[in-house]
Amino acid sequence: MSKKGYLILENGNIFTGISFGSEKEVSGEVVFNTGMVGYPESLTDPSYSGQILTMTYPLVGNYGVPSLTSSSSLTQYLESDRIQIRGLIVSSYIDSLDHWQAKMTLAEWLKKEKIPALKDIDTRFLTQLIRERGVLKGVIVYDKSKIQKGFSFEARDTVNLVKEASCTKPLIYGRGKFRILLIDCGLKQSQIRVLLKLNTTIIRVPWNYDPFAQNNKFQFDAILVSNGPGDPKEVKETIDIVRRAIERRVPILGICLGNQILALAAGADTYKLKYGHRGENQPVKEELTNKCFITTQNHGFAVDTKTLAAGWNPWFSNLNDSTNEGIRHAVYPFLGVQFHPEATPGPTDTKWLFSYFLQKAKEWLKKN
Repeated sequence: MSKKGYLILENGNIFTGISFGSEKEVSGEVVFNTGMVGYPESLTDPSYSGQILTMTYPLVGNYGVPSLTSSSSLTQYLESDRIQIRGLIVSSYIDSLDHWQAKMTLAEWLKKEKIPALKDIDTRFLTQLIRERGVLKGVIVYDKSKIQKGFSFEARDTVNLVKEASCTKPLIYGRGKFRILLIDCGLKQSQIRVLLKLNTTIIRVPWNYDPFAQNNKFQFDAILVSNGPGDPKEVKETIDIVRRAIERRVPILGICLGNQILALAAGADTYKLKYGHRGENQPVKEELTNKCFITTQNHGFAVDTKTLAAGWNPWFSNLNDSTNEGIRHAVYPFLGVQFHPEATPGPTDTKWLFSYFLQKAKEWLKKN
């Protein structure tokens, strides 16, 4: 017999569901994802560290989970080597292996990695609640008697989640002539896969690795600051590294959290969104051309464009709420995007940005 579980929100709302994952009590920030597919990639995205994920699409699990194997420190199909979410909330769970890549069911994977999950939840109401009230802290429990006892909801706002999500030592990928220092703030591995196809060498380093120290042994042509979880203001060491890279005129590309870090390093400010943007159906507009792209996104903070210094301009904006989706410098090859051009999951409308950055960086280095 399936066991009941309870999602308790800090505002007092209680949702009763049926367990299909590990029966483990957890707490976290409750957020929602509007994507229809791509749950294996989403669940392994380090940007979800510390969060209980609600899927708004009603059917989840209907194509199982692909191989978890990895080689050369990269997984074959996923975005990291483990599930990153604290817990999963769905409307209907489909226990299926009906896909040629499926190696196990979603429930088997969740239990293997000790991640709790609840089905038969009214995710439509839960999503509407988050949209109206903003992101809420929550806990998943399985003992009904605990509901009346009250909870101390874990505060993760001032925790450096990037430290938990980053690699712990430098890793090298590829043998291309153009060398990119990738600052790992909790990256999605598809960023590496895309860049390797562009004939580059990737030097993946921890979030606080100082590439300008005298004992640094790596030579590089450009810097990529990855996505990652949490408040960008908590990664002061990374902000300082990017600030010094700006001073040295090193070409820089920031993705998601990396875009926010780039803005902070340039003297601008960031703020927390009411409920964030999570899903692979987010429309953005490029300010230079007014062209629209559909993008994959996973973030809870944004850049305040009113605080951008002279020489810095908004590059993309969100067509749903007009928040910033990218910045760029008018002269130097400093670029940032709030969405995920590597997709996985989602549309590949903006994958061209990787080639665009390499082109701009090479042109700059040739002139200087």
